[in-house]
Amino acid sequence: MEPRSALITGVSRRGGIGFAIARRLAAAGCDLAVTHFAPHDADQPWGADSLPSVLDGIREALQPGRQLVDVGADLADPDAPARVVAFAREHLGPLSVLVCNHARSGSDGPLLDQTAALLDAHWAVNARASLLLAREFAAQHDGRGGGRIVFLTSGQDLGPMPNEVAYAASKAALAGITKTIAHELAPRGITVNAVNPGPVDSASYVTEEMRDALADRFPLGRWGQPDDPARLIGWLVSEEGRWVTGQVLNTEGGFIR
Repeated sequence: MEPRSALITGVSRRGGIGFAIARRLAAAGCDLAVTHFAPHDADQPWGADSLPSVLDGIREALQPGRQLVDVGADLADPDAPARVVAFAREHLGPLSVLVCNHARSGSDGPLLDQTAALLDAHWAVNARASLLLAREFAAQHDGRGGGRIVFLTSGQDLGPMPNEVAYAASKAALAGITKTIAHELAPRGITVNAVNPGPVDSASYVTEEMRDALADRFPLGRWGQPDDPARLIGWLVSEEGRWVTGQVLNTEGGFIR
């Protein structure tokens, strides 16, 4: 990969997909800006990771002369996307890559338990923030080509996601809008794709009961690992992926629903 500057959101746990993506792009020669929001993880059953350890793990993968900067950001704040992109550009210069890996999860439920506040809370982080980040990224892009945007979605079009109505709806919005944004940003030289990582054993929410219950649904004999979607995303944002845009790509290891 040519030296590039990448902004990756939702990089807060060493066992997470964001961390794997950051290490992939670091090893490929990118300068990196990463965001995190530890209070969200702290509210989850798995708790928050050590941010210094997370950042040290990414620095280990950086190529000589490349740099890493980080910023805490609550992407439920409508002004946060603009601040994050401005921060990244201030430290790294014009951005070439945006990966919207962040997500609000938990505090969800079936349709009959939904409220306007619950739906809005998931929409604000998962969909609205991703779209605003894409807007800010596109606005600052120099138009010389090579820009890459990757949303992360959740395969909600492939089968039901019981008790995750607010989450699934907000992630479905990203999958549904990918083609439109890809069409709009193509004249700016920016590709736009969405990646569904499928069930990933990210060393947090996955319990032994879940592993056992779903073990026979993976034809390849294992759950996904964080580096599985990271490899696909690394390819999409490289020169090798320059002719792919407007796609929702599933990297699930043949997961059987």
